[in-house]
Order: sequence, then C-alpha cells, then structure tokens
Amino acid sequence: MSHIVARPTAELNISVVTPARDSLEAVTRQDLLGRLKARDVVVLDVRPEDEFAAGHLPGALIVPLASLNRAMLALPRDMEIVAYCRGPYCVLSFDAVEALRGSGFQARQGRGPDC
Repeated sequence: MSHIVARPTAELNISVVTPARDSLEAVTRQDLLGRLKARDVVVLDVRPEDEFAAGHLPGALIVPLASLNRAMLALPRDMEIVAYCRGPYCVLSFDAVEALRGSGFQARQGRGPDC
C-alpha cells in the first residue's frame, strides 16, 4: 500500500522541479549563423555522430547527448551555448539545454538544420 501513496507524490515532485520544455527560448538558424561568425556563441550539435557527418551547421561542435557530461568539462563558461538536434519534434536539444543549465551554463535551444 505504501507504494501507491509514494508514487503520486514522486510524480508530483518531478513535474514541479522539471522545467517545461516549451519554456526554453529557441534561437533561429539565421541568428545562430550570425553569432557563430561573430564568435560569441558555442554551438553544440547533440545528434548522433552519423547524423552530424551527413550535414551540420558550419562551426558546430559534435557532442552527442550521451557525451555531454564529459564535454562540459571543456566548454567555456563565459559564452552562451546553443544546442541543436533534428528539429522541432526532437528532444535531444531540450535535454541538453536542461543539463547545461543545471550545471550552471547559459544555454538555449537552437533549431536544427532541418527546420
């Protein structure tokens, strides 16, 4: 019986502390390319390596989501980081931004090359 009571409480706590995915402000591809040229942003492509090899934004770094925690050690903390993936129905960049923000980075979600 105690499992039945604990489960709704745990689910409620998770929904309260997890930010809504819609609340992450996205940056457009044109804005992102301009900021890359100005070198005032770091762009992470968090798709799998084979997708990155098939095409990516110029200047983007390949950091598959599974490698993000390790990659954070080398990321600059004084620049905004934009993570992108496949497009509006892909959650990889949302997960990356949440992880980056949780580690103290200034991060936003970018729109992938298919958008």
